[in-house]
Amino acid sequence: MPYYRVVGEIPRKRHVQFRRPDGGLYAEELMGEEGFSSDSSLLYHRHLPTAIIKAEAVEPEASRGLLTPNVPLSPRHLRTQDLPDGGDLVTGRGLLAGNADVRMSYAAGEAPSGLYRNSMGDECVYIASGRVRFESTYGVIEAGEGDYVVVPTGTIHRWVPQGRVTAFTIEAAGHIRPPKRYLSKYGQFLEHAPYSERDLRTPQEPLIAEGEEVPVLVRTRGGLTRLVYRDHPFDVVGWDGCLYPYAFNINDFEPIVKRTHAPPPVHQTFEGPNFVICSFCPRPLDFHPDAIPIPYNHHNVDSDELMFYAGGDYTARRGSGIDVGSVSLHPAGFTHGPQPGAVEAVIEAVRQGHTQTSELAVMVDTFRPLDLGPAGLSVEDPAYAWTWAR
Repeated sequence: MPYYRVVGEIPRKRHVQFRRPDGGLYAEELMGEEGFSSDSSLLYHRHLPTAIIKAEAVEPEASRGLLTPNVPLSPRHLRTQDLPDGGDLVTGRGLLAGNADVRMSYAAGEAPSGLYRNSMGDECVYIASGRVRFESTYGVIEAGEGDYVVVPTGTIHRWVPQGRVTAFTIEAAGHIRPPKRYLSKYGQFLEHAPYSERDLRTPQEPLIAEGEEVPVLVRTRGGLTRLVYRDHPFDVVGWDGCLYPYAFNINDFEPIVKRTHAPPPVHQTFEGPNFVICSFCPRPLDFHPDAIPIPYNHHNVDSDELMFYAGGDYTARRGSGIDVGSVSLHPAGFTHGPQPGAVEAVIEAVRQGHTQTSELAVMVDTFRPLDLGPAGLSVEDPAYAWTWAR
């Protein structure tokens, strides 16, 4: 993260004695990226964070490795609305699409998750509906509809829904960060950035939980392991640094507008290894007198484009079957754009006084081809690819 935070109690100097009220030492834990040569945070535990008493292999997830190439190459429409509820926001994820860099899934349900740690990469969880309490060793974030919750690699956490929650999840094979072009060389958000530090919500105080022999599900490149900790991992009395989970609401993204239509880089919100995440938000329509205020036909020659439709009215997709909860995949080998009749329809709407879009969507552009997951294939609309020819 681009700025320094302090939560709870910490000593004045790093790596010096910091004692509990009973005279014993708090246990330091340094969480650091890229071999401790990038962002890090220092956490102070009541108990040893290294004290595990059991390690158990977990059966491989049936759907984890089942990715099917997009062959024959075609655009896809996946209807997450038709996926059943089940499980929690960790184990209940249904894989939609992915590659070696990133995996996108959908989860719906109201069950709390167990403690979980993804040691393969950062996660970005978009809360599509409902409210959820995100609990971690760093503290608590209350999240709701429209929130991105970014979880750093290795963070022990759990999700506690307050009723039914739906989520679009993005699991990276590395780190998810704000785009470099939004930041100064020292890490501060610049004035041209579409959001700033004030828009980020982070844990505000420590979260202490008691317990012994506490299981934590851990994901590594070798698969899943269940580690049993002697003491509850939520025992951090304070931490400081630039590495921590945070939430950012999509409605706090400030759209960048032009007189004519602008391409997707203006919507970029985060970047990861070989992919970017973009936010499409309500904004003024393009305002050149002769503007065509709708996306032009385009062929992203280096990227697959996967879009999760989160809310609003999708003018360019009208007539295609796309609706809130839909996911579209337009592969790099395919030219796509507005549905037939959509261009003239939106020009006429502008003549009638329509001045603003209402669409809300999350897009993931990948620089390596996306394969299809079993959950996505189970709810595919087979007619979507031909809707431009009607």
